Amino acid sequence: MPVMQIPGFIDPVPVPRVASLRADGKTAIVGLTRTELTEALTTAGIPAKQAKMRASQVWHWVYHRGVVDFDLMANIARDTRTVLAEHFVVGRPEIAQAQVSTDGTRKWLLRFDDGNEAECVFIPDADRGTLCVSAQVGCTLNCRFCFTGTMKLVRNLTPGEIVGQVMLARDALGEWPTGAAKPVARADDDDDDADDDDAPRGNYTSEGRMLTNIVMMGMGEPLYNFEAVKAALGIVMDATGLGLSKRRITLSTSGVVPMMARAGEEIGVNLAVSLHAVTKEVRDEIVPINKRYGIDELLAACAAYPGANNARRITFEYVMLKDKNDSDDDARELVRLIRKYRLPAKVNLIPFNPWPGSDYLCSDPDRIARFSDIVFRGGISAPVRRPRGRDIMAACGQLKSASEKISRAELDRRSAEKEAGWVDAAA
Repeated sequence: MPVMQIPGFIDPVPVPRVASLRADGKTAIVGLTRTELTEALTTAGIPAKQAKMRASQVWHWVYHRGVVDFDLMANIARDTRTVLAEHFVVGRPEIAQAQVSTDGTRKWLLRFDDGNEAECVFIPDADRGTLCVSAQVGCTLNCRFCFTGTMKLVRNLTPGEIVGQVMLARDALGEWPTGAAKPVARADDDDDDADDDDAPRGNYTSEGRMLTNIVMMGMGEPLYNFEAVKAALGIVMDATGLGLSKRRITLSTSGVVPMMARAGEEIGVNLAVSLHAVTKEVRDEIVPINKRYGIDELLAACAAYPGANNARRITFEYVMLKDKNDSDDDARELVRLIRKYRLPAKVNLIPFNPWPGSDYLCSDPDRIARFSDIVFRGGISAPVRRPRGRDIMAACGQLKSASEKISRAELDRRSAEKEAGWVDAAA
């Protein structure tokens, strides 16, 4: 009789992505692939011979122009817009809380249709603006230095919820085009062939954007929500959609070795690895997935990552913990390991960002500088990342929400209470 593997913190079992039905019964467009959107339009009653063209037009309005109101989709016939409004919604996650740091960092606590919450962060710099995007509500990995790791995994985010974080940030930053689109005939009446032109072409380019980069480094482990992350980043990178280059997107993993090659082949974005220690003993403690996939196995996967080269280096994230992983010997061992596997790499040294109840302290500035110098002298770039957003708990390792894992029995109970309340109200 086969023995069922017991899930635990060193071998997390991801929660299957189950999209919650909206209370109004409408289908959310954000997150659908082009094919799914075309099929949904056909199911809603739009003639099959028109559905592909309509999907292209809606796609452009939603992802290039940032429109959420179907009535503003000027080159789509009025009757078709009515069908869209009856069956679909564009929408965004609800902003439960918005905070701005003294250094300009912005953090949004986002609430999704089922009431669960996740956080995303925008970090402005002089030459770029980086959005830190979450992949899950909570996390399976329990990394000891990470505030998110104190949460249980509640559920995976859907493609729409991941893409929605990017779109909400563009809303907040005023990043959608405001100029006139290519002139097209308005199809307000009954001539459904009058608007068979392509979707309007805006004048929006990457020049002058505040949001220039995306990092999948928010709440959760992206490679334990692979399909949703892949679908979402496909929309983000679509040249006719959100249009960010894959070179401006970085996916961070704590070391889910079996999925790393697929990420390189099927998504193709930059890779960051949460290394944080160079010995088994220390990494087992602070990054427990190391008990499943050890340092050597992880670095071998990094060496085989598709597309990694000196122009597209792998980034190793290394949080600086006082008297834990910050010695001269640790720095020398880090250099030795990177050289051993001939990795095109750089190391981001991250001063530990404190959070309530943490067992660790940040390394002293002089110790961090010494560590950085040793790695630099070993021929590897090792800049010290300046903490951003600490005052609003938006810095690396500080993200958390109040969402909680709820048992199936409790969900059933709440559903029954809700239904009973609805029946009583109706009576």
